[in-house]
Amino acid sequence: MTKRRRTTEVFTLSFLDCICCGFGAVILFYTIVSAQSGVARMRTDDLTAEANRLDEQVLSGSRNLAALRDTLEKTRNELASAAAQNNLISAELTDRKLRISTYDASSLARRAHIEKLKSDIQALQAGTKRLEAGGDERAPAGQDVSSFRKTGGDRRYITGLRMHGRHILILLDVSASMLHEDLVSILRLRNSDDAQKRAAAKWRRAVDTVHWLLTQVPPGSAYQIYTFNTKAQPLLPDSGGKWISGADLPQLGRGLQALQMIVPAEGTSLYNAFAATKTLSPLPDQIVLITDGLPTQGKSAGTRKYVDSAARMRFFDEAVGQLPDRVPIDSVLLPMQGDSEAAHRFWRLARLSDGTLLMPAKDWP
Repeated sequence: MTKRRRTTEVFTLSFLDCICCGFGAVILFYTIVSAQSGVARMRTDDLTAEANRLDEQVLSGSRNLAALRDTLEKTRNELASAAAQNNLISAELTDRKLRISTYDASSLARRAHIEKLKSDIQALQAGTKRLEAGGDERAPAGQDVSSFRKTGGDRRYITGLRMHGRHILILLDVSASMLHEDLVSILRLRNSDDAQKRAAAKWRRAVDTVHWLLTQVPPGSAYQIYTFNTKAQPLLPDSGGKWISGADLPQLGRGLQALQMIVPAEGTSLYNAFAATKTLSPLPDQIVLITDGLPTQGKSAGTRKYVDSAARMRFFDEAVGQLPDRVPIDSVLLPMQGDSEAAHRFWRLARLSDGTLLMPAKDWP
């Protein structure tokens, strides 16, 4: 049997070439896909970085905002504190302006008092020169020590009160009741300023009474002035317990000046006033008391807010027990409404001590 002869077929495109082309297409496709994926990844990374940067900025802004809020709150507090301080300074400035205006008014009043005192001293010096000159026309003792006012004044207006002692003690009531004779007016004046208190008509009468008495001190006699309310003290603090010569014009001028500066206040303790008479050496041989009624307390203030008439009479009787023996008590009783027992008690004191009781007219001095 003859073998069949194998035929050879010729094909121009080999199978290997086809496989290579397909593989190359796959690689190309993969390359394109990979390139596109890398671009997308790069964009995602950029966006993430941008988002992180924005987050960081937001966080930093939040922190700065919190700090700014704290600063704003602190600024507001400081502003409120500054406003309060400004209000306080404004109030203090207003108060100081008011004080300055009050001080200016007081200074003017003091200057007027000083000028008046200078005139009084000049009149006293003129009276002393007349006394030293002597002569047949010389006035009786105790009538030419000084002038009462610059315009003269009748120094014998009160004829019932004679300054005759060698050591004369003047006790001046400086309690609040010396501002007025009416209780309602006393309460009103008690809440006013010091200038109004010093200008009260009743108090001016008391001051003029002391001034008048000083013009009546006999030559060669000595005097002392004690003021009293709840306590008793000398008019001139450095003269406590000592007598002042009636011829000592500088001391007299100081006393008149100190008298102008007193402001009536507080209650009345006649007990302490009479007890002070025993602190002088030698003891006084004449006491002139200037007051307006019965005392409102004894040696010390009690616990009761209101004092009735019976208690005031008891305080008076206790105070009389502090007086030295055999010393005349001359009382000048100024008016006070609602104190009907005062006149009787002071009259009885004058009778027992061989003194006098005077209730001056409203137009004196």
